[in-house]
Amino acid sequence: MRVVQVRLQVSLSFAPHRGFMSEHRPRTPQTERSRRWFMNNALLTGGVAALATMTGCSSGSSDSAGTSSSSSSSYGGPPSGMPSGGPGGGAPGGGGGTGPGASEVKYADFTGVTTDGKTVDGLYSIHSTDVSTDAIVKAAQAFLDELSSAQRKSCVFDVDDDEWLAWSNVDGYSRAGVRMGDITEKQRNLGYALLGTALSADGLTQTRNIMKLNAFLGDYSGGGRETLTEGAYFFTFMGTPSTSKPWGFQYEGHHVAINYFVLGDQVVMTPTFMGSEPTSATYNGEKITTFKKETTAGLTALRALTDAQRKKVVSSETKAGDNLKAGAGQDNLKLAYQGLAAAEFSDTARDKLLDLVRVYVGNMADAHAEVRMSEVEDHLDDTYFYWIGETKDSSAFYYRVHSPVVLIEYDAQSPLGYGNKSSSSSGGGGGGGGMGGPGGTPTQQHIHTIIRTPNGGDYGVDLLKLHLEQDH
Repeated sequence: MRVVQVRLQVSLSFAPHRGFMSEHRPRTPQTERSRRWFMNNALLTGGVAALATMTGCSSGSSDSAGTSSSSSSSYGGPPSGMPSGGPGGGAPGGGGGTGPGASEVKYADFTGVTTDGKTVDGLYSIHSTDVSTDAIVKAAQAFLDELSSAQRKSCVFDVDDDEWLAWSNVDGYSRAGVRMGDITEKQRNLGYALLGTALSADGLTQTRNIMKLNAFLGDYSGGGRETLTEGAYFFTFMGTPSTSKPWGFQYEGHHVAINYFVLGDQVVMTPTFMGSEPTSATYNGEKITTFKKETTAGLTALRALTDAQRKKVVSSETKAGDNLKAGAGQDNLKLAYQGLAAAEFSDTARDKLLDLVRVYVGNMADAHAEVRMSEVEDHLDDTYFYWIGETKDSSAFYYRVHSPVVLIEYDAQSPLGYGNKSSSSSGGGGGGGGMGGPGGTPTQQHIHTIIRTPNGGDYGVDLLKLHLEQDH
């Protein structure tokens, strides 16, 4: 029955109205059940094609969040209105960064990403970083203070709520929280101010560019008028902003999921999912290009290795349409180390690997990023580098950086909503080309990335446990 309801929603999604304020409906118990299971049901009942259609469309009107909805591009007309969410790799309901579905983990059952199901003890501790979080607390409180009581009620949860783990990459996913397209300009600006305080300048630019390219995709494809827009991004808060007590926030929408936990002056900004389809386009006269740093830094790190080392790192030059492992719903993923450990790298190669990690860690505010990098460096010998795909500048490839304290994945995927009308080459140019879906031809015009803190560190869960133990 839920699938029938969603398909009916698809038939209503192409209404021409594009007003700024949408009629986004608050989540009910029925939609709560639906959002946690729709990905799994879609894959089981309709396969990839049904899932792509479902996740790209929803009822209601469209909007922007600070910019107009029109866009200009040098590319051709729309394909079929399909979305950019994409089914996950592996089991239905999770994997490659879609919706958690049946694989969603409850907070109480969270252990985190491990190599064998057992967490490594003693990796994290409560300590002073000497990096103030006062500005983040003030920015979060300023945003909450500007919301109405009903809006606050819709977006504030307990610090250990399951809502932490209920994020998704898919555009059509039903989300909790306050929606950027539904709030006032003043409220929205305060929301951006919070992001600007919590993230680095690069991190904020990346986030905003992903949002703009999401709106571009909506204009290009002619579908998802409520979801493929700058306004379809949501804030939720876990706990109350404080300089001493644990709290956090989540910013989530299509191709963005930022989980931000704060305890005193310690910050955990994982899992953070960022992606885009396309990765380069012109929107409202602005040429936007994303994931260049991630692509280039990965190639640079690989090319710093010897030929013999590269043979151990690159498992295959043949890449699938979707290789991501640690996406939405994979919070308790068991993932063995693969590739080659940095203990065998030269000093130059070790530096290049750290430069690669810094690209991802550097999305958080600069001073907090340096704290995080120190943690990564402490485990550098046990940091593994792994690669799938060819190694040219234009190649579509997958790489993974994996240690006891950091997991990074970069995955150039096959197209879903952009440029999948032809079967052209799989490089970074043009409109992507090739068949869509997990079995399609991957392209640099559709990239998914994620960074996690393995062994219980995601969402600040391990720090919260330590805090509660010390508090009692």
